[in-house]
Amino acid sequence: MKIGFIGGGNMAEAMIGGMLKQGFAARDISVVDPGADRRTYLATQFGVAVEAAASATLAVDVLVLAVKPQILREVLAGLPRLAADTCVLSIAAGVRAGDISRWLSGHDAVVRAMPNTPALVGAGIAGLFALPGASAPQRAHAEQVLKAVGQVVWVADEAQIDAVTAISGSGPAYVFLFIEALEAAARELGLNAETARALAVQTVYGAAALAVLDGSEPALLRARVTSKGGTTERGIAALEEHGVRAAVSAAARAAAARAGELGDLLGAE
Repeated sequence: MKIGFIGGGNMAEAMIGGMLKQGFAARDISVVDPGADRRTYLATQFGVAVEAAASATLAVDVLVLAVKPQILREVLAGLPRLAADTCVLSIAAGVRAGDISRWLSGHDAVVRAMPNTPALVGAGIAGLFALPGASAPQRAHAEQVLKAVGQVVWVADEAQIDAVTAISGSGPAYVFLFIEALEAAARELGLNAETARALAVQTVYGAAALAVLDGSEPALLRARVTSKGGTTERGIAALEEHGVRAAVSAAARAAAARAGELGDLLGAE
């Protein structure tokens, strides 16, 4: 399978590194990026082919669009003709698959993905949506590329990508905010900065790892460490009293609404 990247930024780098670890051949990966320093780095680090601008027909099995959403339309306008069987995989946040197809003169083998930043450490998860023009093998190719840096889930309705964005796309920032708050609380209780940071970060990391490996419902995992009359019960009660569930729900609704707004804005004529 031949994979081409338009844009060689951090997410593209993570995906290329992940694919090479999964057994992809460097000779099958190419990157188009205007930055000379970036091209040199990618070629040196991974041994992939790099160029400043795409030339001739882009004859790849999967073309990954990894540029900023604000410039995607302009970038696509400057691309050479795509091979008819090329699957276009976009990781540009907010840009709808139909708009990408329109900007590519009707090329409808398009898969839109919403990855998240933990992909940078191989622990991401991406939501995917495919236009009807993307065949089952093309969908499988897109999935294979993204599985190199984490898990994938498919949605049948593109509007659900806004929900994916609100939960997993924006979700790492919610978790970082919680870590900030937990660290601040530790310092308020008299712990030094180094200890506070270590306790907050490792506790969140360990709890997430336990949730993944155990597989039980989060409510059951919580119950296992919440002894009646104990310290955790008192702490959970305080969180509930201060509306933690409502706050998380409000954050997700606000982020999903903004995702929809950005889709309208970025796709406007």
